[in-house]
Amino acid sequence: MTAPVSLPPLGLAHFTALDVPPLELVGLAADAGYSSIGLRLIPAAPGALAYTIPAGRAQMAEMRHRLHDRGVRVHDVEIATIGADFDPASLAAVLDSAAELGAESLSVCADDTDRGRLVDRFGALCDLAARSAIAVDLEWMGWRAVRTLDDALDVVTRAGRSNGRILVDALHLKRNGGTPADLAAVPAGLIRSVQLCDAGPVAPVGTEAIIAEARGGRLPPGEGVLPLVELLAVLPVEANLSLEVPMGTALPAEERVRRVHAATVALLKRRRPG
Repeated sequence: MTAPVSLPPLGLAHFTALDVPPLELVGLAADAGYSSIGLRLIPAAPGALAYTIPAGRAQMAEMRHRLHDRGVRVHDVEIATIGADFDPASLAAVLDSAAELGAESLSVCADDTDRGRLVDRFGALCDLAARSAIAVDLEWMGWRAVRTLDDALDVVTRAGRSNGRILVDALHLKRNGGTPADLAAVPAGLIRSVQLCDAGPVAPVGTEAIIAEARGGRLPPGEGVLPLVELLAVLPVEANLSLEVPMGTALPAEERVRRVHAATVALLKRRRPG
């Protein structure tokens, strides 16, 4: 008789339902079966949608109440871009909010081609975040200066901060030449945040198409060709699994988050135990 597969808790990345404000996202996530959420408190690009939850204000108190009432936690806030003119101090208010929300990590990407300067500023951001017991997770993306797993590992290891880590996104891993086997060689403790999604068989060509897929052309886990079973097999048991599946707004947000959760649960149940 086959032993049942133990299902890990699942988080809802805000990008899956970015049209839903944080206060509403809590209940939406809880009703669909998620145990945690991520929050987009920093715009991914100038003018892009993001939300604010100022520390010490009434909105923060209401947010904390809803999180407690529904049994949902905040895993991360996102997403800062470390560019050539990045000042870690510019994120002080966001880190204050993250701390009051109980977030574990701040997610960042990097677009500075001066690797030495990038390492220094990533390290300085880690130092600032450490004051609030928050980790800094560096994500790689094909159109950024940090575009591969090796790039991200280089920055994090050279910075040498105990709270500096990498963020594994299943789409960016595959599309930028990485494999699950590559993750198995990552030093212990550097992977605590993982974003799951799926994608079609044809990789986009050109920066515009790559960005379009990443920001609106993903599929629910198990509905595409990414090696998700192999990826899950090599992840550390403590890794937080978050479902980041932006796929447009043709479907209502509730239907989107439920579909993504159900697809992921089905995928996890298909895994062979052990």
